[in-house]
Amino acid sequence: MTEKPRAADPASTGSTPGGSAPAEQANGDGPRVVIRNNRKIGKTEEMPAAADAGADAPAEGLVEEGEIVVDEIEVEATSVSGPPVVDAPAQPVEEAAAPTAPLGAELEALRAELDERTRDVQRVSAEYANYRKRVDRDRALVQEQATGSVLAALLPILDDLDRAREHGDLVGPFGTVAEQLTTALGKFGLTPFGEQGDPFDPTRHEAVAHQTSADVDAPTCVQVMRRGYLLGERLLRPALVAVADPE
Repeated sequence: MTEKPRAADPASTGSTPGGSAPAEQANGDGPRVVIRNNRKIGKTEEMPAAADAGADAPAEGLVEEGEIVVDEIEVEATSVSGPPVVDAPAQPVEEAAAPTAPLGAELEALRAELDERTRDVQRVSAEYANYRKRVDRDRALVQEQATGSVLAALLPILDDLDRAREHGDLVGPFGTVAEQLTTALGKFGLTPFGEQGDPFDPTRHEAVAHQTSADVDAPTCVQVMRRGYLLGERLLRPALVAVADPE
């Protein structure tokens, strides 16, 4: 860039402010771009009417027009060569969707991990449920076995009470105690079975004698020598019976 010329007195130069631009163009240096900048300093005063009529002297309070000359900027349109500038085409759909590919892969990985964790939780829940059922079943079995052991030790006493009942000895206070004992044992699930005339069941009866009879149509218990007992659904002791078979 060339140096900015100093402001000169219009009377001495014989030209108006900013008149250097036509002079430089006359020198044949080529087209120049002139940027004029008018600034006010001090107080702004109204321009006299003579200034509007084209007076040479600048108005008071104004600085003469400065000019900034940019050296030799080629402005000829003919100097521009080559194809016309065209805006870049829009990004293809595949390229625009490319940044979302890592997000999709990460989402699939998170879903796979979530499914795996869900299966782990379901497996642990099923194992815990089976563990609780097994513990409850084992606890009930141990309790039943302990109860069965105690009741089995009391069965000979119940056999003596049955024989005393057959002979009519369970009378008075002794009979009351026998009934209370039988009722208390029944609360623990002890159930007696084996009566005369019951059908013979080899899973619950133990036959100690056999005979034939025309009064029966199927094997029947005709005599009960010792009653059997059940603890819930479990056979605690089979009944000793005599069986009559049909002729």
